[in-house]
Amino acid sequence: MKSRSSPLVAGLAAQTAYQQQTGQGQHPKPAVLASDLMMAPVLSLPSDSTLIDVWAVMQRRGIRHIPVTSMHDTLVGMVSDRDLLHHVPELITMANTSQAVQRRLAEIMTFRVISATPTTDIRAIARVMLDERIHAVPILDGIRSLVCILSTHELLRGIANHVPIELWT
Repeated sequence: MKSRSSPLVAGLAAQTAYQQQTGQGQHPKPAVLASDLMMAPVLSLPSDSTLIDVWAVMQRRGIRHIPVTSMHDTLVGMVSDRDLLHHVPELITMANTSQAVQRRLAEIMTFRVISATPTTDIRAIARVMLDERIHAVPILDGIRSLVCILSTHELLRGIANHVPIELWT
């Protein structure tokens, strides 16, 4: 004997199945913005800093990326520990140590920097970081002044602390 369901029950089941397939009926996940993860103060260095000074700051602070700013706190570039490590062999092999000490951040920094605003969703920042293979994004305000920097570390902390994790079993 076949079990028959009423048209109403069958209709609700079909509607539920459709909503599950299309994602309708679900509440959108709340956005976590860059401003939710920002930590102050942000460390930046001027472009005339020496490479040796930059390396010392990175080692002392345990950081891997430093925004480079003008005297008006406008972002002009970025430098990473990888940028510095790329130049270590030439610094070591320089016969004149004073010449190595004179190398400036402006000589090696990345000028084309991808940035975001405090109202940018961290999912968009994470997507750009993955696509561009970068590990830090400076956050700028409306007048392009540096507000903070979000690295993969801060993004992971934000996901761990702010984004609900769903367990699939």
